[in-house]
Amino acid sequence: MNGVAILGSTGSVGENTLDVIARHPDRFRVAALGAHRNVEKLAEQCVRFAVPVAAMADPRAAAELAQRLRARGASTRVLAGPDALDEIASLPDVSHVMAAIVGAAGLSSTLAAARAGKRLLLANKESLVMAGPLLMRLVRASGATLLPIDSEHNAVFQCLPRDATCGTAPAGVKRILLTASGGPFLDTPRARLDHVTPAEACRHPNWVMGRKISVDSATLMNKGLEFIEACLLFGVPPSQVEVLIHRESIVHSLVEYVDGSVLAQLGAPDMRTPIAHALAWPERVTSGVQSLDLIRVGSLRFEAPDLQRFPALGLAQDAAKAGGSRPASLNAANEVAVAAFLDGGLNFARIPAVIESVMASTSVGEIRDLDDVMAADAEARERASSYIRPRAVNG
Repeated sequence: MNGVAILGSTGSVGENTLDVIARHPDRFRVAALGAHRNVEKLAEQCVRFAVPVAAMADPRAAAELAQRLRARGASTRVLAGPDALDEIASLPDVSHVMAAIVGAAGLSSTLAAARAGKRLLLANKESLVMAGPLLMRLVRASGATLLPIDSEHNAVFQCLPRDATCGTAPAGVKRILLTASGGPFLDTPRARLDHVTPAEACRHPNWVMGRKISVDSATLMNKGLEFIEACLLFGVPPSQVEVLIHRESIVHSLVEYVDGSVLAQLGAPDMRTPIAHALAWPERVTSGVQSLDLIRVGSLRFEAPDLQRFPALGLAQDAAKAGGSRPASLNAANEVAVAAFLDGGLNFARIPAVIESVMASTSVGEIRDLDDVMAADAEARERASSYIRPRAVNG
């Protein structure tokens, strides 16, 4: 029986993970859950799965959770504060850790899971973008197993040789092709992008996701972050990674080998597929996902991304080439800009402009430890905020 800790259990990936686990009570049990402040949903999850330990980063939310659980007769032990997430990621009876906390907030607990030698199911792409070299060093040193959950990287992993391990360049691979749906504004006139609303940006045509990642998908920054991730996960230079627009979200990614073979992983756009794959790897288990009907799909289209319309992708590709602290700065600037857009303080089209300004005004440093990561993150956040504040009224 594998004990699973889910960091970010109240988000979409966390809920999908619980759905897969519920289908296999003989193989997996929920050993711990962690969230930031969604007390109501976390309380429901703790009761339903008889969770022994729960953690909330927000101490006030943790106190409320403990009170609610006592009232319902649950015996869940509640931990509070940022370090609480690190603690549940390192529990002795936890073998699998789903790292699904969005943004930089998930970095520390992801590193804790890697340090503890867990099977790390990585859905928090920002951890790898911010601290990729550090994370990969911890994985190697502890003997942890790193498995990607993003549908694209999971697809690549499934197309690699069976003995492939994350962080090591796979033999015989010529190119990695990441697919992108293009988001909700693929055909929107550029002038209209100045006026799109958060609700429109979060209305993804194929996937049901959280607000932040939905905006990243709309700007193609999500694919840019995945581009950086792919280089680190699969040990290849940026020149061996390409992005294709694939509107149907059926082909989740492809791998081209030196002999001319191209392998692709296909499936319905449902996160339960990569979650089930990573939970049970190297075996296969049912996920609850509907079978793919290719006749109904009809056709699969591919096209090159328009970097003029979506400059965020190009900025991320440049950050991957620069390496060092540049990806951490990119991620921080993007988080600040997206948050400002969602709060009504910045228009959609200016998100990449803010990021570009931050990139132009920060230097590339070396990432030796977590302090280097956080220093780059803090500097970029401050610069991004300073670029946004004077324009907050007019966008």
